[in-house]
Amino acid sequence: MVPGDARAEVVLLCGGEEVARWPLACEDGAHLRAVDEVARLQLEAGRQGCTVWLHHACPDLVAVLQVVGLADVIPVGPLKVARKPEGLEEGGVEEVVVPDDPVA
Repeated sequence: MVPGDARAEVVLLCGGEEVARWPLACEDGAHLRAVDEVARLQLEAGRQGCTVWLHHACPDLVAVLQVVGLADVIPVGPLKVARKPEGLEEGGVEEVVVPDDPVA
């Protein structure tokens, strides 16, 4: 079994789109060093109008983020990228289906 740290990835998002992804070097017990690295990356990404997302982080690494107060600054978890409107759809408009609505 692969520990969560071995699969942790840093994802760089600019304009809501993934630009780059790379593994986060985090050996057992080196969670604070990894948090420092991700915090510095987030600071620089923010200066460029981008953001950093932490994907596949183990619970211990997430706990360290919470302890140092960065859990609200560095998003953790499955990547949530907004989809682009298709065809003639308007951005931000969601279709609503009413079950009892008769077909036109």
